[in-house]
Amino acid sequence: MAMPEAPRGPATGLTPHLTIRDNRAVEAIDFYTAAFGAEEQRRMLADDGKRLMHAHLLLNGASLMLNDEFPEYQGPGDTGSVSPSGLVLHLQVDDADAWFDRAVKAGASARMPLENMFWGDRYGQIDDPFGYTWSIGAPVSQ
Repeated sequence: MAMPEAPRGPATGLTPHLTIRDNRAVEAIDFYTAAFGAEEQRRMLADDGKRLMHAHLLLNGASLMLNDEFPEYQGPGDTGSVSPSGLVLHLQVDDADAWFDRAVKAGASARMPLENMFWGDRYGQIDDPFGYTWSIGAPVSQ
């Protein structure tokens, strides 16, 4: 049986959807705009008028969605933790140094400094102020 073809259009592929702790999703939008040049597409507040229920950003040609945490909607067995451990969001870019430096200037912490790697990329990692790790890579100039 053949696999169905993925839909075409702006919402295709795999889209990360981040939950931001402590009602800081609006702050996260500002950070991702400054650090990575994200462009906000849509923002929807929750009924309480305070928390962000949904935001859609375009970042490096891809979609990124995010929201504030909503503990009241956790199901049985949920720990309440929004821990991003084990997750790295990768940005393949044209100039790793420029993207890395811009992110650090915007408030990210360097986790792994940029280095020329054996697979041919200049690669490093940063931690954003919301607990997410991002890797940044670009082909090493020849």
